[in-house]
Amino acid sequence: MLRRLLSESLGKYKKLLFIVVVFQALQSLAGLYLPTLNSDIINNGVIGKRDPITQLPNSDVPYIWRMGALMLFVTFCQLILSVFAVYYGSRVAMGFGKDTRHKLFHQVNDFSSREVAKFGAPSLITRITNDVQQVQMLILMTCTLIIAAPFTAIGGVFLAMHQDLGLSPILLVSIPLLAVILGVIVGSMVPTFRKMQELIDRINEILREQLTGIRVVRAFVREPEETERFAVANDALTLTALRGGRLQALMFPTATLIVNFSSVAVVWFGADRISQGLMKPGALIAFLTYLTQILMSVMMTTWMAALIPRAAVSAERITEVLDTPTSVEIDPQGVTDDGVSQRAHLEFRNVSFRYPGAEFPVLSQISFSVQPGQTLAVIGSTGSGKTTLVNLIPRLFDATEGSVLVDNFDVRSLAPEALWNRVGIVPQKPYLFSGTVASNLQYGKEDASEEEMWAALRIAQAEDFVRAMPEGLHAQITQGGANVSGGQRQRLAIARALIRHPEIYLFDDSFSALDLATDAQLRAALAPHIRDSVVVVVAQRVSTIKDADQILVLEDGECMGLGTHDDLLRDCATYQEIVASQASVQEGV
Repeated sequence: MLRRLLSESLGKYKKLLFIVVVFQALQSLAGLYLPTLNSDIINNGVIGKRDPITQLPNSDVPYIWRMGALMLFVTFCQLILSVFAVYYGSRVAMGFGKDTRHKLFHQVNDFSSREVAKFGAPSLITRITNDVQQVQMLILMTCTLIIAAPFTAIGGVFLAMHQDLGLSPILLVSIPLLAVILGVIVGSMVPTFRKMQELIDRINEILREQLTGIRVVRAFVREPEETERFAVANDALTLTALRGGRLQALMFPTATLIVNFSSVAVVWFGADRISQGLMKPGALIAFLTYLTQILMSVMMTTWMAALIPRAAVSAERITEVLDTPTSVEIDPQGVTDDGVSQRAHLEFRNVSFRYPGAEFPVLSQISFSVQPGQTLAVIGSTGSGKTTLVNLIPRLFDATEGSVLVDNFDVRSLAPEALWNRVGIVPQKPYLFSGTVASNLQYGKEDASEEEMWAALRIAQAEDFVRAMPEGLHAQITQGGANVSGGQRQRLAIARALIRHPEIYLFDDSFSALDLATDAQLRAALAPHIRDSVVVVVAQRVSTIKDADQILVLEDGECMGLGTHDDLLRDCATYQEIVASQASVQEGV
């Protein structure tokens, strides 16, 4: 998964990656050249010459200065190359993060409600943020540190053996030993990192629930229980992170221990070879430096390998989202606005809907037809499928059987814009976005004028409280509309749907938060505005729908009756029970 994600996402950065590899290779060569220069200074500049009389070492100061200047120049070049490698590597990593988040965001936007429910909002947030960051960090560290490691390790082995072949067995022992030990540690970290990402999902889920339902928590005095629930999830994440941290903490001491033992072995055996005249002091220093560079490269590579398990888990989670097709497939040859009537009518033909894995369908063989200027009311007990029926019209879900038709076109054959431009929906839970009253209304019509906004607010019975706000249309609305009441939020959502003048209005229990007087005023103001449109109203109160042209009675997803109020009172037992229950409640009050 990780390899596939990187190959698909980094294709556009091939040139930058090539530049990074070149700079890292040159940086490694410069680093490998420095020990050779140091060896030459020791061998030739310090003890390479002897006084002809005393036979004592005689330093060649000019030679040392020349070689020292060359070492400084090589070091400076190495610094410049490192800066450029980090710069271009950072551009590759940040570009990957940007592109991947862009893909994920648009993929999630294309999901139907079914896919969103499958993953869950907290998990999707984690995948777009934390998971992308883990893979991005791996790319950044690879581009800035690890590309140079193979060049350093391989080049260091050859140059160390060139300095003295007799010490090469130390390399044959220390390098595999370090790689094996660190490999075992990294392998133990894989399940830990996988569990960490799952626990981060859980933390996000609990935190999101508590912030969203803070009023419910306080109303039922559940603060101690919710605090405990968060603490349990937080402790589980902490313990898992500590377990991974302990494993990771073993890596550096282990690597340092092997490096130090190897250095001691080089000095021990190298001193003996020098005393025998088989090796020069400069070669010993160079071999020791190369050994350190090789082992540090192996250590850095293995440390990077510690990032791979977590990045691999994150990549798997990212590709899972990217590979999940939406159940609402868009027809690229779909009918556009030009092919659809300006007075659309709505029809359901034997429509059934079943959630994935569900034993029974939510809707079963529903059929009806609504002409322009007519109102269809949907009523039924909780869980009877009313909201699911409404959601099938704008294709928040697709029917699993049968057809939903708008202007005699199956909604699956319509271009999304052609369908959505004809539908104005007020969901069961009206949601407002952070911004202003005006910006929320412009979701319905982007270029709406102030006159159009006030007209929509007037019909939705929201004009009075908006004018009472100090900034009017420019009054601030917090996320979710938390700074307005439920009834105000509902009326603003209705105004947002009205402002676009759609051919089909969908009101999913959209008047439940309104008092009877406001409800009556809104319906009276709404009637002339929607008289040429198809209107689908989901309601709980019989009194608000009895004048509808058709009333659809649902029970357990099945149509128990379809007709006018009087017809259903005469022929539909389920509707009679609903009317009788509401009448008895009113009498009791």
